[in-house]
Amino acid sequence: MALVRSKFSRFVTAKNKTNRAWVQRHITDPYVRQAQQRGYRSRAAFKLLEIDEKDRLLRPGQYIIDLGAAPGSWSQVLRERVSGQASRILAIDLLPMDPVAGIEFLQGDFQEPEVLAQIDQWLNGRSVDLVLSDMAPNLSGVGVADAARVMHLGELALEFAAQQLKPNGALLVKTFQGSGFSQLVEAFKKVFQKVNQRKPSASRAESSELFLLGRDLKIQSKTDETKV
Repeated sequence: MALVRSKFSRFVTAKNKTNRAWVQRHITDPYVRQAQQRGYRSRAAFKLLEIDEKDRLLRPGQYIIDLGAAPGSWSQVLRERVSGQASRILAIDLLPMDPVAGIEFLQGDFQEPEVLAQIDQWLNGRSVDLVLSDMAPNLSGVGVADAARVMHLGELALEFAAQQLKPNGALLVKTFQGSGFSQLVEAFKKVFQKVNQRKPSASRAESSELFLLGRDLKIQSKTDETKV
């Protein structure tokens, strides 16, 4: 009997090949191996480490908010590099996250009034030194729609940071080159005096992923300069 292969079977075969290629790349990735050796929850830790080596974002005594924190690799880096009794770090995500020693965690949507109220309570009248955002949307596979979701998350992080940062504070946001990217850069430039793009070596070369770093607010934060 002749073997008949349907379009579906060809699709499944192609998908399986793609999955196998991804698995092979993942297990041979040097950053994956280093993350396992050093106890980081994902290879993303090395992206923040490399950016910090260049830009010196992390210092003892800082107040930091980590948006889109799960699974917690950036929070692990913060725990290592930001220490001391004067430091406080708040990790926020829609998803649950296993505890990281020294990190306070809030599960919820930072846009929601009740979550914002909890953030204000945590701050207790202070502004933050640094806002980090490693947020990424659930992708649909439709390029235009996915690009819009990515840029929207960047805009939300920017709006949040503009309200929460000290005048000399900084915002680091993961984003992707593509539709809407130049508009996000321009939005950063309206808020920050210094705006830079970073592509750490831990970001795969074939990925359009990069990070936008804004430093020193052009605009006044949500309260007066008496905040410390």
